[in-house]
Amino acid sequence: MYVVVVYDTLAKRNAAILRLCRQYLHHVQRSVFEGALSPAQLRRFHHKVTEVIDTGYDSVLVFTFPPGTTPERHEWGIAQPAPSDIL
Repeated sequence: MYVVVVYDTLAKRNAAILRLCRQYLHHVQRSVFEGALSPAQLRRFHHKVTEVIDTGYDSVLVFTFPPGTTPERHEWGIAQPAPSDIL
């Protein structure tokens, strides 16, 4: 399935969630990731995310799309290189 992940975490946890998201998905913007995951990979990712975040403070939004579908992506405004492409 195709997955889009957006997170908003306390600054001290940003590096940990960033590293974790990079292990599973492509970095699109500062706190946005996307890519294809199997149901088992999504479960492992979910488990690891809950180990990193404070569920009483942080927020991680996960949008999933059924297998065989890929969301259309529209980029409005100036095109930004993926953050991982900058280094």
